Amino acid sequence: MHIIRPIVLLTCALTFSHLSLAFHPTDFETPLKVIAFGSCNRESLPQPMWPVIAENQPDLWIWGGDNIYGDSNDADVITAKYQKQLDQPNYAAFRKQFPIVGTWDDHDYGWNDAYGTYPLKTVTQGLALDFMDVPANDPRRQREGIYGAYDFGPEGQRVKVILLDNRYFSDNHRKDENPQLLGDAQREWLANTLSQSTAQIHILVSGTQIISEEHRHEKWANFPTDRSWLLKFIREEAIPGVICISGDRHIHEISVLQEEDAPYPLVDITSSGLTHSWESFKGEPNKHRVGEVFKEFGFGTLEINWDSQPVTITASIRDGSNQVVNTQQIELIID
Repeated sequence: MHIIRPIVLLTCALTFSHLSLAFHPTDFETPLKVIAFGSCNRESLPQPMWPVIAENQPDLWIWGGDNIYGDSNDADVITAKYQKQLDQPNYAAFRKQFPIVGTWDDHDYGWNDAYGTYPLKTVTQGLALDFMDVPANDPRRQREGIYGAYDFGPEGQRVKVILLDNRYFSDNHRKDENPQLLGDAQREWLANTLSQSTAQIHILVSGTQIISEEHRHEKWANFPTDRSWLLKFIREEAIPGVICISGDRHIHEISVLQEEDAPYPLVDITSSGLTHSWESFKGEPNKHRVGEVFKEFGFGTLEINWDSQPVTITASIRDGSNQVVNTQQIELIID
């Protein structure tokens, strides 16, 4: 275990038959104590993880992307896959009990490694927001992309969950010079959201990894302008208590970035593999990794102890038996 001591518009008309069972958060006043999260969930595969996740009695579940594997240019096909996920018995039981928010990644956005050119993105935007039961009057329904933010808890115990969209506006980093990930509107929104926040903890949710930068797969490091901007903004504006969670990789790992002039180390917990995982993973470089890579089914948790001095957050990767296989403790100094 490592200790870190920071100073602190178009939508789709298609609907699902079981939409009324979804639990978008309604309680934004009670402090969050347990958050669970995960990604890479194929709707056609068995889903044994939901009862295990439920054992933790999370105050919030956060989808980290690839929530289904749509992979189509046919809206009916993608709609049917979302409905199959909603009908999945373990997930149906889970979503009756726990509030849910989330973002997407490539497979639920459109297809593998899809960029902003995906032709059906205004349709899949609506389908993704419907799947997570985002209310009709939510700002996420009124703009392009599915990015958004929610505050939980009173002042002094407030968590802001910031859901980023790393697909809708993205350039093809393999072809474009100086590729952009967020787009101008989302970048401006993110800067305002962070700088005007009164939260003590800020959870950045990204479909792809923010910190890890050496592997050859999808990641923020493929978009160096946006990655550098984000890290500089957090550092220079001294945004308190930023924690990143990510998915996409079909493995689980924890990365920590310590910059010399940063007020605290930045942690990225990657949890990827709810229904399938990269069992043949042989290793890859990640100079920011702490602990070992876990390559079986699993999910992540954040446990916040508001009563401790300083406030502590225990970030964990858990396996199919709910056992902790990697953990990182973060201590916050809150004014």
